[in-house]
Amino acid sequence: MPEENLEKFVDREEINEEREEEALTCEEESAAGEESCNESDGDTQESEIEDLKNQLAAARADLYNYRQRVERERAKSRKLIAEDKMAEFLPVLDNLDRALSVPEDGAAKDVLIGVRMVQRQFLSVLENSEVTVIPTDGCPFDPLLHDAVLHVEDESLGEEVIVEELQKGFMMGDKVIRFSSVKVAN
Repeated sequence: MPEENLEKFVDREEINEEREEEALTCEEESAAGEESCNESDGDTQESEIEDLKNQLAAARADLYNYRQRVERERAKSRKLIAEDKMAEFLPVLDNLDRALSVPEDGAAKDVLIGVRMVQRQFLSVLENSEVTVIPTDGCPFDPLLHDAVLHVEDESLGEEVIVEELQKGFMMGDKVIRFSSVKVAN
């Protein structure tokens, strides 16, 4: 029995030695291989880096071109919108010219009627563009809509009430285009 144990022990030692030799050989081979692998990996990594740099440059160029194209399209769109709006105002100008073409010996009443018609037409064009007049007469003063130009001392009117509109204000949707200039009672 002790001989069997001795044989097992010797066999184990031989196996361990063989494994150590194999490990050393593998380590030496892998070290040599790593150098060659590192060189080929280095070349591969450099080419990958160069490819990524090229892709980045191409992506930047694409983004720049996209921004330029979008800006051109926006400018073109703004121009078309402006042209459409101006086309809506041309009939107003035509009617104003007609109202002013009344003979000089004609009655002032005819001119006044023509100018009022032009004013209604002009307000109609504004309304079609979703532009509305800011209400003022008898309304409470609102600093988000009105610009108080003058203050009047009048106890009969109440405090912070608009007495008179000096210049009309306009809104487009919820945005104030021009504040109403008003006279406010203190």
